Amino acid sequence: MPYVRPELFSLKAHPEFTEKWVQERIAEDPAILGLGDLVLKDRERIQPRAGRLDLLLQDPESNRRYEVELQLGATDETHIIRTIEYWDIERKRYPQYDHCAVIIAEDITSRFLSVISLFNGSIPLIAIQMQALKVGEHMTLVFTTVLDELVRGLVDEDEEVELAPRDRTFWEQGAGTRETVAMSDTLIDMSREFDPAIQPNYTKRYIGISRNGQSFNFMIMKPKKTNLNLELKIKRSDEIDSFINDKGLDALEYNRSFGLYKIRVSRDDIVRKKESIQELLRRAYENRNSQ
Repeated sequence: MPYVRPELFSLKAHPEFTEKWVQERIAEDPAILGLGDLVLKDRERIQPRAGRLDLLLQDPESNRRYEVELQLGATDETHIIRTIEYWDIERKRYPQYDHCAVIIAEDITSRFLSVISLFNGSIPLIAIQMQALKVGEHMTLVFTTVLDELVRGLVDEDEEVELAPRDRTFWEQGAGTRETVAMSDTLIDMSREFDPAIQPNYTKRYIGISRNGQSFNFMIMKPKKTNLNLELKIKRSDEIDSFINDKGLDALEYNRSFGLYKIRVSRDDIVRKKESIQELLRRAYENRNSQ
């Protein structure tokens, strides 16, 4: 099979491939942005006294919304301000949703990347660089995330100061039951196969993990009446998504703010899908241990 060298070209300088054309491609298949299986909610959405939002996308599982602003060529001050302004308008109009601003341009210079990074600490903001490539007689768009939303880590030592300690009985007689709290014991036993030192850490909001007297939350557990919600600190990837899906695990929405996979675990899962769950526990442990 002959090799064809891809040719990079500028959309801004091209007479045919306009911003509207790019909008249409994203609207047809929002997954090309690499933000997950999103759906189109609106295009050229009118903003009160502010213009039009290029694209409004939504995660159908978590109902998270993405306010997307496109710009051919290099990004500039007005592009950044417009993106944040539209995000702010939408989040105030529809506070029942979680909102994230997305800025897309062909060229995001290091100067403007630094500016965008300043906002990233307080505003959920993703910057994506767009490239147009010609391969033979065909052309394609490539989207690369150059600045991801700030992932907020689970604050271990500081968080435990404000979370009043609880005990096992608190969970057995509260949100969970003896049976579902016992499921947390099993998950801890699984994890002890790669670290015998870990112990349960009972708090008001969840059952976490401690190691050598220090908080070590690579996973947190929330027992319910009939099952347990397991949250694992693993960076989202197609590989992990496919693994969870292929193994038949009941995945809840991914928490992008804290970088957490959330899985609803039943007693049957603990028995029949032990190896799959243990593999995810191991990955979360290794991720936390490397920090």
